[in-house]
Amino acid sequence: MKNALVFALGIASTVAVVSAHAQSYQWRDSSGRLVISDRPPPAGVRDARPLNPATPAASSATESNAPRTIAEQNMEFRKRQQEARETADKQAKDAAAAAQKRENCERARNQLATLESGNHRLVVPDGKGGETFVEGAVKDSEMERTRNIIAESCN
Repeated sequence: MKNALVFALGIASTVAVVSAHAQSYQWRDSSGRLVISDRPPPAGVRDARPLNPATPAASSATESNAPRTIAEQNMEFRKRQQEARETADKQAKDAAAAAQKRENCERARNQLATLESGNHRLVVPDGKGGETFVEGAVKDSEMERTRNIIAESCN
């Protein structure tokens, strides 16, 4: 049993060493497809390159020319969809913010027109369940505050 185990380990290590040192070749065939093989390319093939697993830079340069797999295409499609969703969400948020800003501007202009008209007495809650009339300096400060809101919202 011990001899069989040693023999099996010896065979496995030999196979691993031989496969690690195997030479691979890469070239494009007559139809333009990328061919990777452990056998040298047929005679007359230009741009044949030996592949060395220790140098990934050589294979990465040729991979950029290789056709993309379905999985890579799907991943790129999903990425484009996500970017489109994010762009649409951002545009929707920007549109909502612009609509809110226009609404605030319109409200402030109406408030200022009411304050400046003098035809209406301004009544505000007093915090105790009652109401108070706003006059004089309080009305002037409210008008100034409303003008500031208009300056910020109506650009």
